[in-house]
Amino acid sequence: MKIETKARLSFMMFLEFFIWGGWFVTLGAFLPQNLQASGTQTAAAFSTQSFGAIIAPFIIGLIADKYFNAERILGVLHLIGAALMFLMFRADNFAEFYPYVFAYMVAYMPTLALVNSVSFNQMKDPTKEFAVIRVWGTIGWIIAGWLISYFAWDSTAGLQDGLLRNTFMLSGIASAVLGFYSFTLPKTPPKIPKGEKLRISDVLGLDALRLLKNRNFLIFFISSILICIPLAFYYQNANPFLIDVGMPNPTGKMTIGQISEALFLLLLPVFFTKYGFKKTLLVGMVAWVVRYALFAFGDAGSGAYMLLIGIALHGICYDFFFVSGQIYTDSKAGERYKSAAQGMITLATYGVGMLIGFWVAGLVTDHFVNADQTKDWQTIWLIPSGIAVVVTLLFLVLFKEEKIVKEEVLEKVA
Repeated sequence: MKIETKARLSFMMFLEFFIWGGWFVTLGAFLPQNLQASGTQTAAAFSTQSFGAIIAPFIIGLIADKYFNAERILGVLHLIGAALMFLMFRADNFAEFYPYVFAYMVAYMPTLALVNSVSFNQMKDPTKEFAVIRVWGTIGWIIAGWLISYFAWDSTAGLQDGLLRNTFMLSGIASAVLGFYSFTLPKTPPKIPKGEKLRISDVLGLDALRLLKNRNFLIFFISSILICIPLAFYYQNANPFLIDVGMPNPTGKMTIGQISEALFLLLLPVFFTKYGFKKTLLVGMVAWVVRYALFAFGDAGSGAYMLLIGIALHGICYDFFFVSGQIYTDSKAGERYKSAAQGMITLATYGVGMLIGFWVAGLVTDHFVNADQTKDWQTIWLIPSGIAVVVTLLFLVLFKEEKIVKEEVLEKVA
């Protein structure tokens, strides 16, 4: 790949995740403080991510893959997203805000696949070239978090003054830039030839359901959905929790999780090939248990190190379970069902699993409130930790170890 093309794709990936990290991380703090949203209303707002993930395959499969260039659809969706971000910035109450965030997520979630399509279309060997491009997305997310904390929008005073609302303007401007920039990206024509029919089962990955006949894959599939419940607690509650306990620069400190994600991704192939798939996933699950226990008993004073370790465990939590799971799914699917299997597991986790998780997290957050109306954070965090314990034990007892070819693992995480 030419250096110029690599730079253009890296900038695209930087903006793609700068946009997401620029508002989604602090949403859980913004809604109750500035729009007086309840826990269940906050859960409903976060759940729009899941609805977007469920609807995304239709947009990609039935429109992008069939009729229009990927970079053009990417541009249109981000321009729509910029307008919706401006409307979210101006919203004064949750009833007004919710339709905009729902529409935004329906527009944004397909772009995650579109930036990958644009990137892959320019690569001769994605297994070696994609990681260098994708890491700029993580950098974009980190920079967004640093900016929010640098401007003190997520501080107690910033929340009281309504400054956190500026995150939507920040992301909206970045979305507009990426929208116009997308039309200059290398052409990525439709994948499906004209005249060829596309089945709904192809779009949703339903052909991969036959993999569930395999006992091991079924246990992994169920565990993947269930572990998304604790994951939803982190997305929805981590930022407001850190603000409540008085952690300085909470959004900036949460980027430690993205830094650790990049670092542990480098360690994953070594751990995977040495200890096998089952032990790797178990380490990821145990990390969820430990993380939330640290959140439950840590504080912003002498126990601040517990909170920072909990944030840093994000790399193990995500890479050792979700990335490993993608590799395992790919190895079980075979050539014919690779795309369908990945589509199915994404729909199950980010769609169904996260949808359930956000709903549970909202109910728990609303229920455990102290007499002085502050949240009982210790109990709130012990619940997802307990759920992770149950999922870990389920997987430990029912899943039987199996080997995956070493060269295949190294290739897929390269």
